[in-house]
Amino acid sequence: MSRPKDRPGRGGLRGWGGVTGMAVACAVTAAVTLLPLAHHDGASAGAGTSGGVVTADRTRAEACTEPEASLPASGADGPNIDRIKERGKLIAGVDQNSFRWGYRNPESGDLEGFDIDLVRAIADDLLGDPDAVIFRAIPTNQRIAALENDRVDVVVRTMTINCKRLEQVSFSTAYFQAGQQVLAPKESPITGYDSSLKGKRVCSAEGSTAYEALEEKSFGALYKDDFDGTERDPDRLTVPNQLDCLVRLQLGEVDAVVTDNALAAGQAAQDPAVELKGKAPFTTEYYGVAAKKGSDDLVARVNKVLVDYRAGGKDSAWMRSYEKWLATGLPGITAPPAPKYRTD
Repeated sequence: MSRPKDRPGRGGLRGWGGVTGMAVACAVTAAVTLLPLAHHDGASAGAGTSGGVVTADRTRAEACTEPEASLPASGADGPNIDRIKERGKLIAGVDQNSFRWGYRNPESGDLEGFDIDLVRAIADDLLGDPDAVIFRAIPTNQRIAALENDRVDVVVRTMTINCKRLEQVSFSTAYFQAGQQVLAPKESPITGYDSSLKGKRVCSAEGSTAYEALEEKSFGALYKDDFDGTERDPDRLTVPNQLDCLVRLQLGEVDAVVTDNALAAGQAAQDPAVELKGKAPFTTEYYGVAAKKGSDDLVARVNKVLVDYRAGGKDSAWMRSYEKWLATGLPGITAPPAPKYRTD
């Protein structure tokens, strides 16, 4: 497998802050319209179908005890892989406003980041070309719908593997370990995910594990909009895209953000006026590549790509991507998470 191509110029994004940071963040969010999640009817225009949900998968989701365990890696083709090869392009749902993970570089116009490197590695394995990708920008709250409606083949968008989501989609083995943490202004009295959140306005993305954590225990924080999930939802405390929370924080419309520490580290790099609160994440979560439920051939093939991607120790493609994009904000990681495989 060839190494994903390097993309130019990210130095110009360092040191975002204050109003400038908000303006750039808004510009990046607005850029989502340049890579829309197209609405297609029929598999020929979209990503194809999975051939139905496997009963064993449904049973596993219902009796979920180890959600990170995925199908054994395989280099074999199958119906979903055949459709991708016939099309000649991998259709990937990604973010393009998460700095260092998946974002459009305003200088070069290229999509860049840790997740983008992985998408290109998958395309290289399937199609022999890391650039044989159609990227579709997907809001946080539309990741599952994009797969269910055959608009993308895979979602590679800092998506946490958990039992609830396994009822709706299939996941690869874990490619990154993260956890929920609080992001707030440096001068804020908020100290972390604790009683200091009482009465504070806290932002999270709709459909995120951060929102689920707040539902379970909010410490008296205000985290849910009036008319949440309806057309009258003001999208102030619960927002479609996670970066919108940073903009709300910069505008003073919220007091804190709860999100993955991996994403928050990128946002702290965008705006030096904010920081991660608390000594460590208060959850342990793993990101996986998501595919439509029952797409076993594609999931097994992605797992094979991940085996290759992790191989090589400090010189692995995974470590090279980590050092390029994430090491500054998330230092000290020496290896990717080890894969876990199903035995049923």
